Amino acid sequence: MEPGPTLLSSAAPRALAPLRRGEPLKVATRDAYGKALARLGESMPQIVVFDADLSGSTKTSVFAKRFPDRFFNMGVAEANMIGHAAGAALMGKVPFASSFSMFATGKAWEQVRQAVAVPSLNVKIVASHAGLTVGEDGASHQMLEDLALMRVLPGMTVVVPADGVATEKAIEAVARRVGPCYVRTSRASTPVLYDEALPFEIGRALTLRDGTDLTIAACGVEVVHALRAAETLSAEGIEARVLDLHTLKPIDEVAIVAAAEETGAILTVEEHQILGGFGSAIAEVVVRTKPVPMRLLGVDGRFGQSGKAEELLEAYGLTASHIASAARDLLRRKRA
Repeated sequence: MEPGPTLLSSAAPRALAPLRRGEPLKVATRDAYGKALARLGESMPQIVVFDADLSGSTKTSVFAKRFPDRFFNMGVAEANMIGHAAGAALMGKVPFASSFSMFATGKAWEQVRQAVAVPSLNVKIVASHAGLTVGEDGASHQMLEDLALMRVLPGMTVVVPADGVATEKAIEAVARRVGPCYVRTSRASTPVLYDEALPFEIGRALTLRDGTDLTIAACGVEVVHALRAAETLSAEGIEARVLDLHTLKPIDEVAIVAAAEETGAILTVEEHQILGGFGSAIAEVVVRTKPVPMRLLGVDGRFGQSGKAEELLEAYGLTASHIASAARDLLRRKRA
């Protein structure tokens, strides 16, 4: 493993607080980010926030209204924003820098690498509008390569929370963690899965459902689809373990190895290109520790397109029915 933050581990994946029942409350994780950032601003005066003229969309505007003297709109100049955030970190501040994921990780990748990752500065990059669920904005804004770009950087922590509760806890965790961090948030509102008792830790997977036939591992907006797929499979007598692997880096190797040993097959699901992303991160652990049959679901060498979020997930094979179908195929491979 590369040098970097200490990997958290456990003897087994932890059980979660109960899932919410009934009609689910929906929250966009970008909204939860704005709420968490403003709350943390009260207790952490060293937090400063930079945005690239998109604070209404990234939701850093909530912080800006409460702490106008600690908020800096850098205009449509993402590279400049990252450079200023790096400078703030050198001054002992805890800078959060936000824009759309396409711009924060794509347009400014050189500055993220050179000014933040190489000197390992304490900069927190929180990017919204990633993945297909950006929706009608289309291929130009549907960033499907950000996780690969960020996790390849030495020392960079990479987190993709699944719901509003997890996002608030993730933002607090990265604010208190020393070193560069990337957090991906979504534009689309998604069901709130967790209650406030959620035991969120960077580098520690969350188990939504236990099972021994196979494991479905997901992150971000795909976690709820993985859970729904597992419920469909359970009705057929197939019990799937569902893991919310919200931290791609440092990844929970203990939970992955346990899943491989105890279920014998792993299906990964991500709203991202298959190459270099979430599934690749898990496969790297599996091939090195406990090789078992795997299948990676994600965007397979295509760009996005304009459409409604749920319609796009269906078109790209990332809804519960597609996940369940892939799980059945994988289970047949395991049994063969």
